[in-house]
Amino acid sequence: MKFLNQVTVEHFYIGLKILNQLIAEMHQANPGLPLTHHRKTACSFRDLALLQVFQISLTSLRQLQNDASGEKLQEQAIGLALKCLSFDFVGTSLDESSEDIGTIQIPSSWRAIVEDVKTVQIFFDYYAITKPPISSESLECLVRLASVRRSLFSGETERSKYLISFMRGTRDILQYQQGLGQHENYHEYCRLLGRLKTNYQLSELVNVEIYGDWIRLVAEFTMKSLESWQWASGSVYYLLGLWSRLVSSVAYLKSDCPSLLDDYVPQITESYIKSRFDSVQAVVDKKISEDPLEHREQLQDQLDSLPYLCRFQYEKTSSYIIDRLEPVLEAYTNAGRFSTSKTSSDLTCVEGQLTWLIHIIGGIIRGRQSSSTSSEIHEVIDGDLAARVFQLIQVMDSGVHIEARYNERSKQRLDLAILIFFQNFRRVYVGDQAMHSSKQLYLRLGELVGLQDHVVVLNIIVQKIATNLKRYRQSDEVIGETLALFQELAAGYMSGKMLLKLDAVNFILGHHTKDFFPFLDEFGSTRNRTLFYFTLGRLLFMEDSPSKFKAFVAPLQKVFMMLEEMADSGFRSNEVKCAIIGLMRDLRGLTMATNSRRTYGLVFDWLYPTHVSLFVRIIQRWTDTPEVMTPLLKFMAEFVLNKTQRLAFDSSSPNGILLFREVSKVIVAYGTIILSQPVSADPYTYLYKGIWITLTILTRALAGNYVNFGVFELYGDQALSSALEIALKMSLAIPLVDVLAFRKLARAYFGLLEVLCHNHTAVIVNLETEAFAHIVGSLEFGLKSLDVSISSQIYSNLRAQLLSSQPSDQQHRLAECFDKLMADVARTIEPKNRDKFTQNLTVFRHEFRAT
Repeated sequence: MKFLNQVTVEHFYIGLKILNQLIAEMHQANPGLPLTHHRKTACSFRDLALLQVFQISLTSLRQLQNDASGEKLQEQAIGLALKCLSFDFVGTSLDESSEDIGTIQIPSSWRAIVEDVKTVQIFFDYYAITKPPISSESLECLVRLASVRRSLFSGETERSKYLISFMRGTRDILQYQQGLGQHENYHEYCRLLGRLKTNYQLSELVNVEIYGDWIRLVAEFTMKSLESWQWASGSVYYLLGLWSRLVSSVAYLKSDCPSLLDDYVPQITESYIKSRFDSVQAVVDKKISEDPLEHREQLQDQLDSLPYLCRFQYEKTSSYIIDRLEPVLEAYTNAGRFSTSKTSSDLTCVEGQLTWLIHIIGGIIRGRQSSSTSSEIHEVIDGDLAARVFQLIQVMDSGVHIEARYNERSKQRLDLAILIFFQNFRRVYVGDQAMHSSKQLYLRLGELVGLQDHVVVLNIIVQKIATNLKRYRQSDEVIGETLALFQELAAGYMSGKMLLKLDAVNFILGHHTKDFFPFLDEFGSTRNRTLFYFTLGRLLFMEDSPSKFKAFVAPLQKVFMMLEEMADSGFRSNEVKCAIIGLMRDLRGLTMATNSRRTYGLVFDWLYPTHVSLFVRIIQRWTDTPEVMTPLLKFMAEFVLNKTQRLAFDSSSPNGILLFREVSKVIVAYGTIILSQPVSADPYTYLYKGIWITLTILTRALAGNYVNFGVFELYGDQALSSALEIALKMSLAIPLVDVLAFRKLARAYFGLLEVLCHNHTAVIVNLETEAFAHIVGSLEFGLKSLDVSISSQIYSNLRAQLLSSQPSDQQHRLAECFDKLMADVARTIEPKNRDKFTQNLTVFRHEFRAT
């Protein structure tokens, strides 16, 4: 090197490396020290040394700029600068895994060095003269500098100069095509463009003299990127985000300078749609191994930005979409009429193209909610696009070719896209309020496809739900998403009432068996049964009709009778196993839907006393089979849960006591057998999971407030003592290290201890010394637990009880009081922290009284 001898170079390198390691340690808390101590140390370092370290990095970069042999030193210097700019200045602990880094809260003491145009320029210079990783880290530094808070600058003049330096630098990179052939550079450059609009207003951008050249080059770069979608798929998100923010700002543009967006945005939108069509053909031709439609998160990120672009020049863009959609729709319709008209690969391509267009249209419809334009013409265009989707729905499940398509991934993805479209359309255009404000859309739908109002549309949606549940036997994803949509429709009171008027819904309620819905007979779809019956239960219980309930549970009653009549010799068959699993999942879903004393009573009276004995019989013969035990125990956990005070029996009713006796039988039967079995190689699956669900059952029963437990001792009934004894034996059978290792197990364990210490202290006190010491020791670990749901469980339960005891109009206010109670309170017992909590508690008391 020209300015350093070899010894000095080594010292220089070591010094930069030490500073890099020092700042890295400042970023990461020492697990052996309290978090507050780490924060104090980091803040002190920020105030006393960080700026000086950043200046050292800049000085080093300037000295090394023209030295081609100093690559290792350059790498250390640029890494040091990046670490300084990535410092957690205000203790917000930004999630680096997320792509949005937010505004950088650089201290005011940095103002002079940030406003100096040489600071930004040094990173652009290094980008131009180096290769990754130095060049890409230079861009990362620029991303952070572009995110500096607005209030840091001395005035608008300085901030404007700062923006000009970024626009000039990014323009030059595009103009001379510097380094964009390397993917690391390309990705960071896209991030940098996105940050410019995030931190600056459109009016500020258009007032820059070079804006015309800049926006033209960025538009060309975006379209080229979309054409090269295979290479740039992970970076397109930033570019679409940039353009969506630009068009969203047009309404607030306060400048006489033209934005030029009218010229470029439609071209970019059309390029995106064309690139999606090209991707489908590339997948079919096996030119690429990964289908972009399979990357759901990436797809959703793109579709979040696309509606703003499409609605900017909506008439032009919608015409382009319809022009691309109609020939594909015609090809798909014809394929259903003539089985030999399309090969399998042709249909796969058509279905893929339709899937993209349905996703795009669904995204555009969703964008209606956030659109600043609410003109009637936009509503008509929404109708034009939606009509094509409903036209597709009418033909996609009919035709001579269709039966063979349900096992094809392209058909499944198309149905998933339809479900997303339904969700978006329903949120915007279905409902009484939406009906009154969407007349133009329904007029257009009526003209094109005969759908005059939202009730007719809702019937189409439910018919499609029923069709999916009938046709798909083994696609767990399609079944799951279909049921999720069905549940969403049934969740609202008004929408649920509307569903009950539809023939399709009444058909499902009257024919919910495997004969009509084959997925119920698939072992791989048993998890979906719970959601299916939860949704049906919600609809069923909207009407006060015991006769309808009796008719509804008739198929389940037949399963009960079959199992009850089964001889012991045949009770371990595979047929019985599947029947039990299905029945337990169905019962759990149905019980989940009960949210009142009336509806819970219907289920309770049906099951008790006629059928509850079956549960113990199942446990006695299937304890060694987790796939049977887990559904049964989870049903019991739901059955004893007193949510919304649904287990409110009459004061003279013994039902609460009778229910607990059955719970005790289940717990004792399961605990006795499971503790006698040898520990397997997979203790969680075969032992711990069943135990934590069992502990949850007992905890919910003890805390349900529907049993007078003194009755058991008074009459010499062993139900309570037996349940507590076996539960404690199960708890003590698990090593404490394993309890703490599995979060669900730990929550169930400490939840039970919380209830016992609160209401059944004598049980704990009367334990043998070794068991008592074990429990007390575990409580210490629980209080130190990093899982807040465990360490603050007394507190959480008390908060929930107090909230539920208040009138509904006061609950939100009280919740805010609780949030303030723990504000700025650390998990220590230091005097200052205790004083802070006392102050918060005083404020809480005053505000609580005020509510």
